[in-house]
Amino acid sequence: MYEALYHYIENYSSLTLNNDDRALIRDSFKHKRLRKKQYYLQEGDVNKYIGFVIKGALRMYSVDSKGHEHIVRFSLENWWVGDYESYMMLTPSKFNIDAVEDAELLMISNTQSEELQGKVPAFAGMIRELDKRANIATQNRVHAAISLTAEERYQQLQETYPGFLQRFPQNMIASYLGISPETLSRIRKSSVVGKK
Repeated sequence: MYEALYHYIENYSSLTLNNDDRALIRDSFKHKRLRKKQYYLQEGDVNKYIGFVIKGALRMYSVDSKGHEHIVRFSLENWWVGDYESYMMLTPSKFNIDAVEDAELLMISNTQSEELQGKVPAFAGMIRELDKRANIATQNRVHAAISLTAEERYQQLQETYPGFLQRFPQNMIASYLGISPETLSRIRKSSVVGKK
């Protein structure tokens, strides 16, 4: 179970973990299983742990006053899941996170993460790389939301995260893209016709 996390840390840090590093990492994370539709986090709760997804698919979303869901993030295997603002600031979350499929995660608290960064150089390197990539991904997502057409956002999603289209229902994909399910259906039909 921890092998995927060790490999991920080594890959993102470009450093090798020794046996002591692996033991420290194993002792810092705790395992959690979620059934499909089970919450990892509910709006109003403090996100005390960030999770590394070993298996499954999750979504992070808010619900507006009319009851509409707005998905801001998906997470699959070898992705992290959590509300970073709530996690870092220990404030109540504005989001819900639940499992779209049965899931297994390895979770770490902010305190344990900071301790681990001080003891395991590869873990610290991975955190730096993740922060960099998260900033770039957020910038690209904001740009897409304010600058691209619905068709262009869907095409970008197809190219960047094709796994999302296979693992998440179309209504969730539409919510993630900020469009109606009907608009997504129209876009998908026109892209199929365009390929013929």
